[in-house]
Amino acid sequence: QLQASGGGLVQVGGSLRLSCAASGRTFSNDYMAWFRQAPGKGREFVARVSMSGTITSYADSVKGRFTISRDNAKNTIYLEMNNLKPEDTADYYCATGSTVWSTRPDDYTYWGQGTLVTVSS
Repeated sequence: QLQASGGGLVQVGGSLRLSCAASGRTFSNDYMAWFRQAPGKGREFVARVSMSGTITSYADSVKGRFTISRDNAKNTIYLEMNNLKPEDTADYYCATGSTVWSTRPDDYTYWGQGTLVTVSS
């Protein structure tokens, strides 16, 4: 089970930190990722992190503004979001259970419930 939190309403240029706590099993052997889905659009990849946390990658649209990290001792991943833009408005989902280094939602088995981020201009 994944529990995402930290979403909210923020002004353009502001920051938020999302958290996703995993329970029920250990995810330290799985890749973990964040995806987002804006109204009327499909779910898109945002960022992913390796099992150890040392390797990360990002969608071009968030590169340089977002940072993904994980704490395996706490079974938790984070998404630090800075310089937020209106186009970042979406439901953000954490995901895990993938055994491949993937940006495809279909490769991830476990999903959080989503946390809404709204960026106002």
